[in-house]
Amino acid sequence: MSTHHNTKGITSRLHTRHMNQRELAARWGMSVRTLERWRFLRQGPPFLKLGGRVAYRLDDVEAFEGAQRKEAGTA
Repeated sequence: MSTHHNTKGITSRLHTRHMNQRELAARWGMSVRTLERWRFLRQGPPFLKLGGRVAYRLDDVEAFEGAQRKEAGTA
């Protein structure tokens, strides 16, 4: 019995991309302080806190960006 299918799922999870708060702030053209405030207010994308460091999964960042998308003519 091949384990090829099982290892594919594991491999994809190991390659999940993350960004730190400086990288995300640069991506969005905002300050790190704004991201810190958003976390305090429970706004913005989900984040991870690992050993005192903050990280954002790229998938979560892109999902948050998609949710902020507005069609032309809407507020």
